[in-house]
Amino acid sequence: MLDMKWIRDHAAEVQRTADLKGIKLSIAELMEADDARKKAQGETDGLRERRNKLSESIGGWMRGGNRDEAERGRAEVREINGRIGELERKLEEVLLAVENLAERVPNIVSPDTPIGQSDEDNVELKRVGEPLVFDFEWRDHMALAELHGLVDVKRGVKTAGSRHYYMTGTGVLLHRAVQQMALDLLVGRGFTPLDVPLMARAEAMKGTGFFPQGEDQTYRIAEEERYLVGTSEVPLVMFYAGEIVDVDQPIKLAAASMCFRSEVGSAGRDVHGLYRVHQFAKVEQVVICRADAEHSEAMLQEITGHAETVLRMLELPYRQMAVCTGDMSQKTYKQYDLETWMPSRGAYGETHSSSNLLDFQARRSNIRYRDEEGTLRYCHTLNNTAVASPRILIPLLENHQREDGSIYLPEALRPYMGGRAELGVPER
Repeated sequence: MLDMKWIRDHAAEVQRTADLKGIKLSIAELMEADDARKKAQGETDGLRERRNKLSESIGGWMRGGNRDEAERGRAEVREINGRIGELERKLEEVLLAVENLAERVPNIVSPDTPIGQSDEDNVELKRVGEPLVFDFEWRDHMALAELHGLVDVKRGVKTAGSRHYYMTGTGVLLHRAVQQMALDLLVGRGFTPLDVPLMARAEAMKGTGFFPQGEDQTYRIAEEERYLVGTSEVPLVMFYAGEIVDVDQPIKLAAASMCFRSEVGSAGRDVHGLYRVHQFAKVEQVVICRADAEHSEAMLQEITGHAETVLRMLELPYRQMAVCTGDMSQKTYKQYDLETWMPSRGAYGETHSSSNLLDFQARRSNIRYRDEEGTLRYCHTLNNTAVASPRILIPLLENHQREDGSIYLPEALRPYMGGRAELGVPER
């Protein structure tokens, strides 16, 4: 959690941030609970000290033959034990109250983060490429997927319910190709690839800042205190949880993994196609570095640049957005989204997200390093989606379609598709 003394010293800023992020939290209530904790702890410690002194005195009285004084001492010890028991129960209650409130305290936001309530208030920073204007009757990604036999949603729903699908035939190859291309890019830029667990304990979800705010978006494994992860950010960060690490050079980790999200609250939104599904694959990049604001800002620019490189390799028009306060999560200090042009939406759709968390995550997961003076400090952590599929297939198919229904494959993707330059129209 954020340091309680820091929270007290910055109470107004933290409360304002919670309000801006839409987090229901009273910092005044947290401080009152912490005051109650300190009071109960102080009283408990004082009684224990009194009990210890009495125990020593009782021994002396017994050795001196002063049995009446010893008996009065024992009676007082029994009374103190009862009061300690009551205080310990009270302390347990206030500790739980402090923990529950502290878990919801948000990370502060950067000075250049836009103020707003939703993604509609995000600010466009730049645009690369321009939306296509077709001079023929174009198809959306689901029509193209059906034409080429890439996806079977009907059977996916039959098997697993709404927002599920099968990737089929060349669709599987394309789905895996974009992931491998992105992973190879990251490895070439110094990232260590990991194959990660897809399940995590509640402690891991809390340690990475996904609980308690995001618990409703997470699938829990029945009768177990374990959850399916919605991003490999969780296991990548937790790889070093509770450790003292060497960050003379930033630690750079990457993973290609399946991800799962319940999408609670999205009923009726993006029900057509592959934009909002329960199961998908992501190539994630995580950086753990020293606690220097300028350094972690440079890392944010770097990992965002990697995602932009992927989009340029796929030859897709996109724009970079500065994410506003109301569209940020509890854990985020600064965030960029990359949105790719999707003709079927008639708009840009988010395909990549890039975040700097400062030491918020490292504090919760206890990842530290020693600075130049040998002092232990919490690291900064950052994360970015290098590519997510099948969502990236929406702009890939739609922007690269031709009038006859064939689909151009960008040159960078061809080595991962057996050298194919296009998806030709199948014979019917």
